[in-house]
Amino acid sequence: MFSKFFIERPIMATVVALVIVLGGVIAMRGLPVEEYPQVVPPQVMVVTAYPGASAETAATTVATPVEQAINGV
Repeated sequence: MFSKFFIERPIMATVVALVIVLGGVIAMRGLPVEEYPQVVPPQVMVVTAYPGASAETAATTVATPVEQAINGV
């Protein structure tokens, strides 16, 4: 019954919809967005020590598997 009112009067439905949208825009301008912290992507830092190994060996045995596991997430 309530929906029939707006079906029979499309101009009234358009006016009501525009009033709701304008009210939302006005309310959105009043939101305190500055209070929220900045969203930054997560960072992962891995520190390893592989005594006696060359840089190439450490890269293939430690860095590559860790990087693949993190990228898989």
